[in-house]
Amino acid sequence: MDNKKTWFVTGASKGLGLTLVKHLLAAGQSVAATSRNAAALTEAVGTDTANFLPLQVDLADDRSVATAMQATIEKFGHIDVAVNNAGYGIGGSIEELSDAAVRTSFDINVFGTLNVIRNVLPFMRRQRSGHIINISSIAGITANTGWSIYAATKYAVTGLTDVLAQDVKEFGIKVTLIAPGAFRTSFLTAESLVMTDTPIDDYTAIRASHAKYAAMDGGQAGDPEKAAAVMLELVNMPEPPLYLLLGSDAYERGLGKLEQLTTAFKATAALTKSTDY
Repeated sequence: MDNKKTWFVTGASKGLGLTLVKHLLAAGQSVAATSRNAAALTEAVGTDTANFLPLQVDLADDRSVATAMQATIEKFGHIDVAVNNAGYGIGGSIEELSDAAVRTSFDINVFGTLNVIRNVLPFMRRQRSGHIINISSIAGITANTGWSIYAATKYAVTGLTDVLAQDVKEFGIKVTLIAPGAFRTSFLTAESLVMTDTPIDDYTAIRASHAKYAAMDGGQAGDPEKAAAVMLELVNMPEPPLYLLLGSDAYERGLGKLEQLTTAFKATAALTKSTDY
């Protein structure tokens, strides 16, 4: 069986996206990859293979995404897998982050994802096949102190993915939400993380949380090469999962959240049911 597919990967110039693109090309896949800077992307990937299409895209601009999607179709003829990987972290309490900073975060983490989905679905519907992989985060299932806005964007991705899978099932399109834990990428560096520049002294717990994450940089347990291999394996599954946690830390946090919800729901069961007619 021929497992060669055409992939459309966003946020590919660094981190997990870059690792994934290199892994896919080495495996003989065709890859269209996006970045805000196509030259930097080409340099980072380090290949001039005919199987690679670097694209300079503003994910927050629907027309830019549509143009990139059309270029992919023109080069490869089809798109089998779309990976919404682009995104960045943002730290601070809600009152420490400006409206502009919050909206920019949603533009990339949420609306960029929506733009890709909106523009790839017509092609996948016509094919009656395809796989959309949305990279959320374990923070989109259970979040930590000091990351409210980041969590909000990732919860949004989690929720839209859950319903998207139901909406497109009749077309033979698969959908998977990937929720990674901490991986050894550039995610905790200044190029991928926006921190409030107006900290408020009262928020001591948030400062402590941010310091803990800063100390993790370079020592995260997750191996991005292994994550890339899992994603390639995922798209070859006859029935891929809707939810996939990546990393032992994500697994433990995810199960902890399930237990928390179960305990809370059961503890208030009588009160909950009391509102019925």
